Amino acid sequence: MNGLFAPEHVGALVGIALSITALVVAARRRPGPWLKLFAAALVVDEVSWWVFIAAGGSPAQAAQPLPLQVCDVAIFLAAAALWTRHPLLVELTYFWGLAGTLQALLSPDLPQHFPTYPYFQYYIAHGGVVAAALVVVVGLRIRPRRGAVAWTLGIAVAYAAFVGAVDAVTGADYMYLRAKPVTPTALDLMGPWPWYILEAAGLAVVLFAILDLPFRLRQRRSESLS
Repeated sequence: MNGLFAPEHVGALVGIALSITALVVAARRRPGPWLKLFAAALVVDEVSWWVFIAAGGSPAQAAQPLPLQVCDVAIFLAAAALWTRHPLLVELTYFWGLAGTLQALLSPDLPQHFPTYPYFQYYIAHGGVVAAALVVVVGLRIRPRRGAVAWTLGIAVAYAAFVGAVDAVTGADYMYLRAKPVTPTALDLMGPWPWYILEAAGLAVVLFAILDLPFRLRQRRSESLS
């Protein structure tokens, strides 16, 4: 069965949710070298995809051979955040991962189906980013700093401008800045080009603010008690 929330989609989401829960609990109780193994696994999974494309395993994706989608970048950011625990990398992983990559899990641009390699690679990569975001913030308690929304959004806008320039030169459609994906996604609920780009940007601002809200409320509570 194909489509959003078909059994193969729901099954993947359930498996990812259970895995994330286990990883967050493990990070809270026993953080250690396994976090670097997790980071390495994310990189290997992503690199394996580009090897697969280069070998001709996915002719449709071969038309866009560069790892420029936000989720591609988020995978490397997530791995670096797990490895180094640097505050900026943690913040980018948290906001980009939960506001962006999570959307890719809920409405996947995935023409392949279970039990193909692309199916497993897609859900491992995207689920891994979301897991890493929650592991570093919830499991390891590395909280986003005040102002994190502004600079992570700023970096996102700058990156989108760069990708837009690449799209204009190459005729590709990285980040879906030229057209919506063929498979059903949340972008289908928005207006035509170019309005859906502005709507998606506005949604990102709202989602970033919502993701940041618990930490700002907690900070204000602590300041009022001190």
